[in-house]
Amino acid sequence: MTETTGTTGTTGTAGTAGTAQAGDGRERVGFFTDTSVCIGCKACEVACKEWNAIPEDGLSLTGMSYDNTQALGASTWRHVAFIEQPARPAPEGRTRLPLADGPPEPPPADGEFRWLMSSDVCKHCTHAACLDVCPTGSLFRTEFGTVVVQEDICNGCGYCVPACPYGVIEQRPADGRVFKCTMCYDRLGAGQEPACAKACPTESIQFGPLDELRERAALRVDQLHEAGVSDARLYGHDPDDGVGGDGAFFLLLDEPEVYGLPPKPRVTTRDLPAMWKHAGAAALSLLGTAALSFALPALARRKRTS
Repeated sequence: MTETTGTTGTTGTAGTAGTAQAGDGRERVGFFTDTSVCIGCKACEVACKEWNAIPEDGLSLTGMSYDNTQALGASTWRHVAFIEQPARPAPEGRTRLPLADGPPEPPPADGEFRWLMSSDVCKHCTHAACLDVCPTGSLFRTEFGTVVVQEDICNGCGYCVPACPYGVIEQRPADGRVFKCTMCYDRLGAGQEPACAKACPTESIQFGPLDELRERAALRVDQLHEAGVSDARLYGHDPDDGVGGDGAFFLLLDEPEVYGLPPKPRVTTRDLPAMWKHAGAAALSLLGTAALSFALPALARRKRTS
């Protein structure tokens, strides 16, 4: 296992912000999730649980959605969101996405709705705050540029839980340790793709070199815009964003908040260097004040005796 510290000053960095390099000079890999072709089958959730031996997290419906897993967590490393919206006609009258060239669909009738479906996962951030706050080294950067939890080293402190800007990491109530997506680290080491991408029937989840995925995603957005889907946009692909770009990014059909994603994520440990500098300056000031408090009376006594 190889930890990559990168060159931009944080433990959670994989290469520099403008490149997609992992450890040992390898090309960084990641996920591109195209939500425009997600059918909500949850095959990715099942494959993830089966391969990683993750316990089931409840089979009862919430009463608010057809989604029974609700969110990412310690026992849900892939989560397919079901978002129901009133249908809004596009400029050309198209309300559903064209999977292939064909005639436009008629405008929606009153009362119609559309589903937005998206398979969410740990973002494997370039600047990963969870790495910065982990006191045991349980969280580490792999040679593929991904972020993994070593379960046998995690002490259950929970520092990484509030540090994650996406709310991905969670502790299991039974033992307090944290768990999240590993991007199937064991499969990557054997030259295989992650289980979720392998199981996806529509190729909504695509795995590969991160730079190649970014190029592919940009072309897909252009294709959708040409087809009249003006709301199509990428999320987490920009190496200059607040987390240095994500190792798992998405094509969305609405604002990020609709999918439960923060609109402008920032690495939560960004102010740590400045905080340590201020703390160091304050400590030096206290030491100086303490030294003076002892030195001045001694000088005064010397003057009186001289």
